[in-house]
Amino acid sequence: MRRLTVVQLLPALHSGGVERSTLEIAAALVAAGHRSVVVSAGGRLVAPLLAGGSEHIELPVGAKSLRAFATVRRLRAQLARLDPDIVHARSRLPAWLGWFALRGLPAPRPHFVTTVHGLNSPGRYSGVMCRGERVVCVSDTVRAHVLRQWPGTDPAKLQVIPRGIDPAQFPRGHQPDAAWRARFAAEHPALQGGRLLLLPGRGTRLKGHADAIRLLAALRAGGEDARLWLLGAREPGREAYLAELEALASSLGVSGALAISEPRSDVTDAYAVADLVLQVSNKPEAFGRTVLEALSVGRPVLGWAHGGVGELLGTLYPAGAIPVGDHAALAAAARALLAAPPPVPVTMPYTLAAMQSATLDLYARLASV
Repeated sequence: MRRLTVVQLLPALHSGGVERSTLEIAAALVAAGHRSVVVSAGGRLVAPLLAGGSEHIELPVGAKSLRAFATVRRLRAQLARLDPDIVHARSRLPAWLGWFALRGLPAPRPHFVTTVHGLNSPGRYSGVMCRGERVVCVSDTVRAHVLRQWPGTDPAKLQVIPRGIDPAQFPRGHQPDAAWRARFAAEHPALQGGRLLLLPGRGTRLKGHADAIRLLAALRAGGEDARLWLLGAREPGREAYLAELEALASSLGVSGALAISEPRSDVTDAYAVADLVLQVSNKPEAFGRTVLEALSVGRPVLGWAHGGVGELLGTLYPAGAIPVGDHAALAAAARALLAAPPPVPVTMPYTLAAMQSATLDLYARLASV
């Protein structure tokens, strides 16, 4: 296959699933000998992107302002200079700017690809994500959402490429070393000695932290010495929300069995010490990568059966899929999984390598047209 130039567009490179996917595809492009260029407003992930052999062009393609018109002109000039084979937009405003920039270029123009990473709100603004020659959907849930909300979309141009994990980063049966366990015990004495529930996720109401606290209370009321770790919920700017959670825990009498911590990089160790991993987002998510990470390590997962999380649990771990809002069923399933969890899958079909390979294959097929 000839060497391709691929430009990815996204608002910024700070953190998050879109950013992670961008870097993962950039790495795969470089490894395959292609030219990888990312256009964004910058952020802390620019350094690892450059270290991996990609290029970065700083443009405010995610800024909603009248200067967006000037940004289109600047982006068009950069694309004319780069002469890419593929322009891949991963977010709505960058997609609009990329769309208009490409329309101003002479034919033959670069091929336009979009990825729908989330369950976007219906309407014309989000509909730009359906304008790609190929539209990547990160799950069957997302594909169904696109066809339901934008029924004029040609199903033939939709391609489901699930997100994936690197099993080597989440090895089956992983165990933290003694030093890690000692630090963990010192940091979170409230989590020691009982059955540990882990909910990894940002400090946003979407993640269902309140449902997890209510589950903790139900388990403890039933005689289970359960503890709950809300990993990643303690973030700057979330103080009012955290105060709500702490007040709820206090009112339910479980404050002494709860820890709310900052995001941390040793999440594989966190999975390994958990007896049960929770994914109880109160709104359907597009995919649900934490389900795969936990199952890969060998830990049972319990969550609401909707969106991408329900899709993954239904396929990989049905015992952990609970009808949304059925708190009695959630508590019953938690007791059952803590007592005798069914075995988790030995292998993960949703791998990073498979996602990278499918995406590069899509680029190659488009570039050969």
